[in-house]
Amino acid sequence: MHPIADLLFDTHTHLTDEAFDDDRADVIQRALDAGVERMVAVGFDLESSRAAVALAENRDSVYAAAGIHPCHVHEACEEDYREIEKLLEHPSVIAVGETGIDLHYDRSTYPLQETSFRRHMEWGGSTGLPVIVHDREAHAEVMAMLDEFHGEETTAILHCFTGDAAMAERAVSLGCFLGFGGIATFKNSTVGEVVSGLPAECILVETDAPYLAPVPHRGRRNEPSYLVNTAEAVARHRAVTVDELARTTTQNANKVFRIH
Repeated sequence: MHPIADLLFDTHTHLTDEAFDDDRADVIQRALDAGVERMVAVGFDLESSRAAVALAENRDSVYAAAGIHPCHVHEACEEDYREIEKLLEHPSVIAVGETGIDLHYDRSTYPLQETSFRRHMEWGGSTGLPVIVHDREAHAEVMAMLDEFHGEETTAILHCFTGDAAMAERAVSLGCFLGFGGIATFKNSTVGEVVSGLPAECILVETDAPYLAPVPHRGRRNEPSYLVNTAEAVARHRAVTVDELARTTTQNANKVFRIH
């Protein structure tokens, strides 16, 4: 029996990460057993994007996203981008990304990150696929790009959202979906205050596994089955039942990814 009545959708995982090389099949099965019926394996470079597609081809519960993460743009060549663009045509690919801006590690690559981000946003418009956006210490830069594409046929998912309420309101006004992960369970996080005031129709839940494990698993390898812990926390912040939260966020995921 699942711990919740309504099934969950993990909208952001890195199931092809080497952290899962020894037990990937078991990890996926544990997620299914926990009530996580669908997962998106998100690519961060060409190799991981290809691996995500291969995994999704063989797993009904897994979908793929293809893109080049901002922390990997300095390693990518033009051929990589051309190959990513081809992958976006694969039927298992339901999103572009992960793209975005990360100024935490190396600000010198910002021009490359911005160019790559814009290219991914353009792909989103041409393919109709949503764009999964990474934002670390780059709220202003990310919002500037989203403003640039406002009115275009491009939908963005701000994954692992950590902005404030004003940023969230602005993102929602631009038609974005906001993904909330394990940080929502952390005691000193401001995410709870933000997610409590959002319209239900823009909220997604995710793990970002193997990173950012929720309480009570914090500090360990994260995995999609732990999405239940995050869903419970988000439900508490919103003063709704976890079943209602699961139902709403899964409907939102199916909508943004165009899964029927």
